[in-house]
Amino acid sequence: MPKKGNRKRLKFRADDVCSESVTVADYANADPAIVKSGRVKKAVANAVEKEVKLLCGLEASQGPVQEVLSSASGVSKDVHDSSEELDSEEGDGEGKVSRKKKNKRRKENGECIDGEEYPIDIWHVLAAYIRPEDVCRFALICKNAWTVTCTAAFWTRLYKRHYSLDADLPSRLQPDSISKMHCLRARVIRSLFHLYEPFSLRVSKCPPLPESTPTTLLNSKCLLFWVNKVSGTRAETMWEFNFKFVKQPAKVKNGCDQGLELPRLYKDVLTNPDSDCYLLRVTTLNFIFTSVVMGMTLTMFTINVSTDMRHHRVRLEFQDSPMVRGKRLRGDPGTQVVLDPVHTVRLMDWWHPQYPISSCT
Repeated sequence: MPKKGNRKRLKFRADDVCSESVTVADYANADPAIVKSGRVKKAVANAVEKEVKLLCGLEASQGPVQEVLSSASGVSKDVHDSSEELDSEEGDGEGKVSRKKKNKRRKENGECIDGEEYPIDIWHVLAAYIRPEDVCRFALICKNAWTVTCTAAFWTRLYKRHYSLDADLPSRLQPDSISKMHCLRARVIRSLFHLYEPFSLRVSKCPPLPESTPTTLLNSKCLLFWVNKVSGTRAETMWEFNFKFVKQPAKVKNGCDQGLELPRLYKDVLTNPDSDCYLLRVTTLNFIFTSVVMGMTLTMFTINVSTDMRHHRVRLEFQDSPMVRGKRLRGDPGTQVVLDPVHTVRLMDWWHPQYPISSCT
């Protein structure tokens, strides 16, 4: 389909045009969207000149007719000049189209032609006033702002701004541990869920049972599975079934990754072995024998009401191979794990205060 900017202009014949064909769009104050030149077209001007000659009559009075003809000739001259200008404008239009194509190519190649690039020192100064919940927004401003959020100085200052001596922190999140470069970003984020009130309230408000079955764990691989015996507020002993999952790596089209490459100097700071991991902790009233599911992929996760209508039941289905396009393989029967009766169900991200942390982090 032809582009809107390259519309073909209609060709008029002087014999076919009369005074009735002259519209408001043919005058200087017309809408530029309708008439780009803003002047009378040459074919229309010639038709008007011819009709003036016929109406006035050359033999009736030579004086007024000469004035009319002189004015008409002046109009035709102006129209001729305007046609030349129109041709030049069309040439300029083609140049604009070519410039637009060049600008489009530059944008596709990642070249920035608009805006200003400020020194990275300015972004370091601004980063000192960023709240923890606004770090992601700040990093999305530009590449220099993102680079600042990758530095060890940024995360160290963020920790010191919210640290207090009377804070109840585990030993792995004390200031002595923060001085280490390895996994610094992960340790600071975990510390903020103890020190920063908006983050700690977010964790404390989580209900013991989710309102709806979470779908985050689908097609995730089970890395670890263990059971703990706990004594809670109830007189009877309860059991915790812990499943540690890791997300399957997303497939990238054409084998290319569009993400930014992390700075080499700060790769140790940004290292986090548990970045794509979750912990599913199901607390039951009784001990239940389950199959070994480590290394298998979770294909179904449901939370329903138990048969006694007093508790809940959790059902997990695992398969040896991951799902393809969200569908399970028909030939693989899989392994089922049914936990009933259930007291609490908690799904924890790697930054949760109750998430078990390995020695390397």
